[in-house]
Amino acid sequence: MSTLTGYICVSRSHHRVPLFGQADFSWQLRTHKGNDATTSLDARVDAARLIMEFALSRSSSKPYVSSGLLFRDSNGKPALLDWSRFGKISFEARCLPAGTIRISLTTFDDKLSKVDDLMTYRSPSAYINCDQDGAHAELDLAHLTVPQWWVDSNKLNPSDLGYSLAKVAQFEVGTSTASGVGIPSRIEIANIEMHERKYGYLYFLAAFLTVAWAGFGFWFVRQYAVVLANDLHARMQKEVPLVAYQQLALETHQEKGKSAILRLLATRYADPGLDLETVVTETGVNRNKVNDILKAEIGCTFIGYVNKLRLTEASRLLVENTGASIAEVAYSVGYRNSSYFIKLFKQEYQCTPKAFRDACKKDAREPAR
Repeated sequence: MSTLTGYICVSRSHHRVPLFGQADFSWQLRTHKGNDATTSLDARVDAARLIMEFALSRSSSKPYVSSGLLFRDSNGKPALLDWSRFGKISFEARCLPAGTIRISLTTFDDKLSKVDDLMTYRSPSAYINCDQDGAHAELDLAHLTVPQWWVDSNKLNPSDLGYSLAKVAQFEVGTSTASGVGIPSRIEIANIEMHERKYGYLYFLAAFLTVAWAGFGFWFVRQYAVVLANDLHARMQKEVPLVAYQQLALETHQEKGKSAILRLLATRYADPGLDLETVVTETGVNRNKVNDILKAEIGCTFIGYVNKLRLTEASRLLVENTGASIAEVAYSVGYRNSSYFIKLFKQEYQCTPKAFRDACKKDAREPAR
């Protein structure tokens, strides 16, 4: 039951809104091409597909064509749509011949944009590859890129690359510098959908699971109490003599020593001054016994176990504390010499700490498949 409810709630929390399927949605097709007269462009919308047929000029230094869906209200006037609730936009892209195209949004900037001048609007965009077979594409709406030429032309700070999805004026498709020139070309964009997360389903799921597991816990404890009571009654029926006391399980001297050693190492491994003599002094265990206990329990010597503890913590810090230098990480886990730390790290993980951090960053950036 919990699994089915969880599946239904998680599935419904991923909501998709077709761009052309909205009841109050209206648009005006807007095209743009380079100044060269030999560049041709025919754009249209057919069966919820944006289609561009064109031929880029060979004589132009920067041949370019684009088509956009300029949003309109019910009266046919320019409209700004609130897309702030959407996290992604997806579509099917087909290109003939294969090439790279630019997908962009035109967003209104309250401080800069003029209503009748789209060049003053911010145009966060992304580039995708497509071919004649078609491909499904998804873009993260929060991580598009505002073109640097637009920032420069509006004389803004180079770091001023933000944008707001609260006022979106247009969805646009255009060619790129990788598009072919002098040949008949075609771009199709179909099944355009915006993705939003409906967290109400997840909140309901969390509440449902909390109540369900609390009920199960109550039932389990009650059943366990019944079993214990029945067991006690059975013992009394068999006239099992009661004992006056229970013998306490006492730790042997070696077990106490083992616990003391492992506890000390777990709390003091980052101390650069930690050595075998310190362990012997603070635990009272013979130095030979220390290594014997570690070999029997962990499978390595005192030095090997301390290094393993330090390197494990270092690998975590490399991933989570990206602002820390390699030397800072080495010092924080107990190594005074960063070169010695790097040598040990390579022996343990078969790569340098920097390569390890870069690999983890790359894995985090790649989308899940």
